[in-house]
Amino acid sequence: MTVLKSIALKSTLILAAALTPAVAACAAMPEKPALHVTTLDGKTFDLAAQRGHWVIINYWATWCVPCIKEMPDISRFVASHQNVRAIGLAFEDSGKADIEAFMRKHPVVYPIAQVMLDKPVKDFDPPRGLPTTWVIDPSGKVAKRFIGPVNAVSLTAVIGGR
Repeated sequence: MTVLKSIALKSTLILAAALTPAVAACAAMPEKPALHVTTLDGKTFDLAAQRGHWVIINYWATWCVPCIKEMPDISRFVASHQNVRAIGLAFEDSGKADIEAFMRKHPVVYPIAQVMLDKPVKDFDPPRGLPTTWVIDPSGKVAKRFIGPVNAVSLTAVIGGR
């Protein structure tokens, strides 16, 4: 085996070994994930308590331009669908006061909670990009994961007019 082939093989094996935990983490996500967070206003959001409703779980950040663009769309969608709930998860290490100030400039009709980068939500795979949105069906199962912005059209494709 030539030196170049040996280096290429070792690089491939190292890359595969590095990616294996990430693949395992994705595979380990439960069919009905749990989410229990404290919102910025001090209330509790419990995904299990939302059973019977569609739930939009939206990971975003104050510095993410596509996130800021989609927030009004999600807010309007939730406001116009009685059977839909949402939670925004600010995925960043900014201070709570900074996120609250941001929310005063960009208000939404759904609660917001902060998820620290070093303390991700247990049952959800960490976002691979922002925004990342999970749609949970009324039985509590994951119906769809979006990486990138969502809007009324993409949400309606999963949830329908319900």
